[in-house]
Amino acid sequence: MTIYTQFADHIGAILDRLAEAGDIPAGLDRGNVAVEPPRDPAHGDLATNAAMVLAKPAGRNPRELAALIAPKLARLDGVSAAEIAGPGFINIRLDDQAWRDELQTIAAEGADYGKSAMGAGRTVNVEYVSANPTGPLHMGHCRGAVVGDALANLLEYAGYRVIREYYVNDAGGQVDTLARSAHIRYREALGEDVGDIPEGLYPGEYLKPVGKALADEFGDRHARSDEAEWLQIFRERAVAAMLDLIRADLALLGIRHDIFASEADVLAAGKPQAAEAELRARGLVYDGELEKPKGKTPEDWEPVELPLFKSTEFGDDQDRPIRKSDGSWTYFGTDLAYHFQKSQSADILIDIWGADHAGTVKRIKAAVAALTGGETEFDVKLVQMVRLLRDGEPAKMSKRSGSFITLADVVDEVGKDVVRFTMLTRKADAQMDFDFARVVEASKDNPVFYVQYAHARIRSVHRKAEAEWIAPDGEADLGLLDGEELALVKRAAQFPRIVEAAAGAYEPHRIAFYLFDLAAEFHALWNRGNDHPEKRLLIVNDPERTRARLALAAGIGQIIRNGLAIMGVEAVEEME
Repeated sequence: MTIYTQFADHIGAILDRLAEAGDIPAGLDRGNVAVEPPRDPAHGDLATNAAMVLAKPAGRNPRELAALIAPKLARLDGVSAAEIAGPGFINIRLDDQAWRDELQTIAAEGADYGKSAMGAGRTVNVEYVSANPTGPLHMGHCRGAVVGDALANLLEYAGYRVIREYYVNDAGGQVDTLARSAHIRYREALGEDVGDIPEGLYPGEYLKPVGKALADEFGDRHARSDEAEWLQIFRERAVAAMLDLIRADLALLGIRHDIFASEADVLAAGKPQAAEAELRARGLVYDGELEKPKGKTPEDWEPVELPLFKSTEFGDDQDRPIRKSDGSWTYFGTDLAYHFQKSQSADILIDIWGADHAGTVKRIKAAVAALTGGETEFDVKLVQMVRLLRDGEPAKMSKRSGSFITLADVVDEVGKDVVRFTMLTRKADAQMDFDFARVVEASKDNPVFYVQYAHARIRSVHRKAEAEWIAPDGEADLGLLDGEELALVKRAAQFPRIVEAAAGAYEPHRIAFYLFDLAAEFHALWNRGNDHPEKRLLIVNDPERTRARLALAAGIGQIIRNGLAIMGVEAVEEME
């Protein structure tokens, strides 16, 4: 139990006693009661809004209610003062022993420090990447892949059961284009001079091995046959090969999925028909005409009766067709059926989409709300594209892909951990520049380096202590830690609440931001020893003080490792 959860429990117990005494009504909703650091550290160590959020439903003045709570907090062990501030906030000051105890808690819980039960075992389906199976992944896919995977890690850490899913768009025209592109590489593998790849097909060299495999399997049987004879077969083989390529690309980032769900399977299983029947039964699909396009009406436009979903009843700006005029399903029609399928095995759905899909968010949220009766929570996190730079200039394209730099190219050049950490150094919906030179720069302006360097320094000082026969795991007198050192413990102790806040907002980048701040405070503590040797972490002729400072450093190292593990990044032992 961390210091924040302890005080949340203390406040809960105090409120229980107030209710038993009749000072406040029983059964008040305490969901918004929080324990957090004050905005200004000068005001104390912890703050609670309990009196502020409960005063109105309790029928009391906030400061009056705070006056009932604060004295009881002040009498708790480890509390030096509990003061009412402003309209009714309560600031709590702790004694130094409370922070020494928290440092021991970090050591005792180790890799579990910061884990939360907030998820209560609920199941979350996180769908991410879901790139068309037509080629290798590029850096736009990379950012969504990292954000989705880190979010899945974060939610697991916060007590959720997580399903990691990839939706394979293997039923659209793009996979026919893939099959035709593979057919050209197949003929090329048979020795034919195919010349330039025709416009509209995929020109990348990644299809050459696919063509070779097809030539080995079929010989020249389909070199001159009608497309109808080979299109389905080549489509299946090419999609399977592309999924193998995509899995290999994702493995370079340490990413795996539990489920690869097929759009073609959704269609074959009649899931769109079932979803339409469900919506019609609820009066949420009707046959009607689409509104005329806004602005100048195209010459070929004509009113057509289509099955329309009443998405306007759920906040969309117009009702949406689920079938086309030829009776085939719209992408939206298939997509709502797919989300209905996902909702059967999850309490919460989260989609990680590229920002170019922002226009479809309202309609799919409307569909999920309609199909599940509002019982399944659903959110879409939009991820902006990444601009690749070399020394500030746009990076050149990849010959292998034919039109873009592949994820594999980037991981090969700078490494998995640099890529993953960098993708989480900004909010997902903010534009990002990825400069090959800057992401490997050894400076405090590079968060990847700065956090890893903090961990490497911690491991280095422990190795040096062992060389001097100062056992870091010996009994440490934490009473020897000074105020600046305990301030670092206070920052470390925020990790569990950062985890819960990040998980609640579905924002894994908050972990990266926190680790940078923690690393900055650790480096500042380290650097004070440059001017004051007696303040160094390792003092050979003062083993007791050294042991206390090693315990502090070990705690900070543990927090860094826990945070990096959520991000899917390995903590380095030393910097090269």
